[in-house]
Amino acid sequence: MDPRKAWLVDLDGTLYSAKPVKLLMGLELLLLGAKHLPKIRAFRKEHERLREEQVDCAGDPFGKQIERTAQRLHCPPADLQRVVRDWMVRRPGKWIRRFRNRVLLKEIEQYRAAGGRCALVSDYPARSKLKALGVEEHFEVVVANGEPGGPSQLKPNPAGYLEAARRLGVQPEDCLVIGDREDADGDAARAACMAFRLV
Repeated sequence: MDPRKAWLVDLDGTLYSAKPVKLLMGLELLLLGAKHLPKIRAFRKEHERLREEQVDCAGDPFGKQIERTAQRLHCPPADLQRVVRDWMVRRPGKWIRRFRNRVLLKEIEQYRAAGGRCALVSDYPARSKLKALGVEEHFEVVVANGEPGGPSQLKPNPAGYLEAARRLGVQPEDCLVIGDREDADGDAARAACMAFRLV
């Protein structure tokens, strides 16, 4: 069993396989929401821009992403936010449970049973996906962009992981970050002086 006091876990691509979910959601978008495709694509591109630029988002990266995407598309931010929350947060819930990372989730369950602490850190809204996965009880703390108490900046900025450690009452050097992106989760972990495990 890992001797570290806390595991700080990414969500998308880590707790479930993202590729089949993206494929199924892409098909659903084509069939039922083709008119929303430009908004979803633009929103995702803006996410990567904010990540690369490490823009100071005044503590609200999700709001900044909505604002900048809406400006680029010349559409009302509230309309864009409704589309994003529907197609990127709510609708994927029916698919992600089928593609759970069962091995990792079992490890988390065993780690928790042995006294380990766990937090979830995500650059996207996470609570509804955790509920869809049926694993809410595994995580004492959730630090998710687009939700109250979310990170002040996107990964690879270490803010989300540092905030999760703070809320758990664990020192950064006693944490293991588990994620699927070396350039986001891995770089954030190293910047926070935490160990990293690539999934």
